[in-house]
Amino acid sequence: MPSILFRPPTLCPKAAGPRLGDSGCRRLRKAGPNLARLRWPCMSSIRADAASDRFGGRRGENLGLSGDCDCAIPGKSAPVLSNVGNSTNIAWHHCPVGKLERQNLLNQKGCVIWITGLSGSGKSTLACALSRELYVLGYLSYVLDGDNIRHGLNKDLSFNSEDRAENIRRIGEVAKLFADAGVICIASLISPYRRERDDCRSMLPDSTFIEVYLDISLEVCESRDAKGLYKLARAGKIKRFTGVDDSYEPPLNCEIVIAQTDGECPSPVAMAKQVLSYLEEKGFLQA
Repeated sequence: MPSILFRPPTLCPKAAGPRLGDSGCRRLRKAGPNLARLRWPCMSSIRADAASDRFGGRRGENLGLSGDCDCAIPGKSAPVLSNVGNSTNIAWHHCPVGKLERQNLLNQKGCVIWITGLSGSGKSTLACALSRELYVLGYLSYVLDGDNIRHGLNKDLSFNSEDRAENIRRIGEVAKLFADAGVICIASLISPYRRERDDCRSMLPDSTFIEVYLDISLEVCESRDAKGLYKLARAGKIKRFTGVDDSYEPPLNCEIVIAQTDGECPSPVAMAKQVLSYLEEKGFLQA
């Protein structure tokens, strides 16, 4: 996309370029993908200034004439190198367009909605229903489903304790990136242990991690058994299955609890509306 997106209409004086009448508008429409070639005479000189006015004050960096940050300009102090885990001599590169700008673009606040509960409790159902409701209302979301992630990013992980912890850590890191992009990220996975969920919470500002606990009884979850996993676990064909021969640790201070009422489970739409009400109340559905 050409840099003309940075051009505030009022910055280019009328005399600097041709006025677009009907013929000019037709020319722009006809150009289509070749729009980048149609430059106003003043464009090259003001685009960097316009971008710098909007983003240059962010963390002390300015935009050069190319539209890029000037961290490589001679005379600037060298970036601080650090070691993180097994990665050595790395530096964090700050870009001029940050989370606030992306949120303003989307007119929403990025966050992570972490749905936890037993297998069969309705986590994926809620995630998809919530994503659908947000889409209808004009908000951008993305679902990170535990099983779906194991089809790609985490396909190298098994279900032993160490790999399950790594599975959750990776999903937490990906969810953090989505939230930083201004997207409402919906993570749906059993995540049975408090420590691992709390570790994911600690990756983000606390108010942007929203833990949703589906408090549905084991009996109900096992009666559903859509994937046949409980049957396999009871037959001893799956080891360390949560709720059967491995424990589930319910959240102690989660933001939202969705539970049965008089033995009845809420509908997918009702569950989604409960989460939507929280997002609205906390201001996530506005920039």
